[in-house]
Amino acid sequence: MINLISSLFIPLMVLVVILYGLYKKVDIYDVFVEGAKDSFDMITKIFPCILGMLLAVNILLNSGLIDYFFNLLRPVLFFPVEVLPMMFLRPVSGTTTLAILNDLLANYGPDSFIGRLASVIQGATDTTLYVLTLYFGSIGIKKIRYSLWVGLAADVAGIMAAIFLVTLFFGN
Repeated sequence: MINLISSLFIPLMVLVVILYGLYKKVDIYDVFVEGAKDSFDMITKIFPCILGMLLAVNILLNSGLIDYFFNLLRPVLFFPVEVLPMMFLRPVSGTTTLAILNDLLANYGPDSFIGRLASVIQGATDTTLYVLTLYFGSIGIKKIRYSLWVGLAADVAGIMAAIFLVTLFFGN
């Protein structure tokens, strides 16, 4: 039953929008084409920001610098060093951290401490820099200082809460 509902949800939403447009006597096709034109302009403005961010993330991941740095921190941390790439890259890229999470779950299992901690970190944090770059950049906001600090503070709070709660409930 839930599969049926989920497969029909988007087509029903489109139908509701079309019916509402007909009710309001709006030329639905022209409005759709105008929206598509506007979205193309927005994509051309956003693309350089996304490309630069993806390039920087890939350089960091493929250089091996992150692994070397994290192995130096292993003796002083009270949680597994394997989740550190997620902690540092989560504010930058959700797709990258999802790939890291997938790798951790494949290597350690979803019921391991590392798997649980990585899963909670993925759910308790957001892609702050991605959101600021994409959304603020697309509408031309340049002064992001307070938004950046609040977003990063929320990410740190989410990571700390994840470490505390997973350790409390599942031990290390």
